[in-house]
Amino acid sequence: MANKALCVGINDYPIEGADLMGCVNDASAWAGLLMDRYDFARRNVKMLTDSRATKAAIVGGIDWLLTDVQAGDVLVFTNSSHGSYIPDKEDDEPDGYDETMCPYDSRDAQLTDDELRVFLAEVPDGVHLTLISDSCHSGSVTRAFLNEVLPGVRFGDQRRVRFLNPALLRRTRLLVDPRRTKPRGRFGFPQSGMRHVLLSGCRDDEYSFDARIGGRYHGAMTYHAVKAIKAARYRITPAALVRELNRTLPDAGYDQHPQLSGPVAGKRRLLFT
Repeated sequence: MANKALCVGINDYPIEGADLMGCVNDASAWAGLLMDRYDFARRNVKMLTDSRATKAAIVGGIDWLLTDVQAGDVLVFTNSSHGSYIPDKEDDEPDGYDETMCPYDSRDAQLTDDELRVFLAEVPDGVHLTLISDSCHSGSVTRAFLNEVLPGVRFGDQRRVRFLNPALLRRTRLLVDPRRTKPRGRFGFPQSGMRHVLLSGCRDDEYSFDARIGGRYHGAMTYHAVKAIKAARYRITPAALVRELNRTLPDAGYDQHPQLSGPVAGKRRLLFT
């Protein structure tokens, strides 16, 4: 078997006020977990962080991930970064948005759900791919601290939202309330045709949070996911993990509800196997 993983984390954006704090730690956490507990060889775990995580590099990493694999192989792609939308061509339909991941060079090249769908359609039969996205695809008019978004609200964990308004990335109108703007679909993947399992950090009308937790900065979903995996002695299904996250995240004060999509067999298979 050739188990392989691509772990992306972007804190440092060349956009004023857009920096995050926990994304690189997220990438390191996932990479370490896979190498230490799931027998992923170090040479088969690729990390792309900050300025190295351009769109071209991420696309190249996905290509590397899918090259020379066969039935029985396990693939993992984790992404911790900002998320955003790209408006429709006419830029006049409030519900005509494609979801995007925001690479380091997002002003020039975002990674859209349509592109991801094309790449991931190449997953060979019998190969088990898990995609973990700890970013926002909705949120406020912001790249700022949450207490700058909602005046008067204060949090001790310095939380930020992992969402970049499209107007900060390209010449388009500013979204006054992106939570009311629905994308065409979560990464554009109908579950019936998915060849992978997708764990995303929140619903379309929520934030994914970046915060100081346990003395270090992390994505709230990633921190609690790794904690739950360890508590389960590294034997947990994606379905059981998302149930646990939807209990622990609200209990910890994070109003986000991770979502799981993909084929039923993949949701019930032990994670990363």
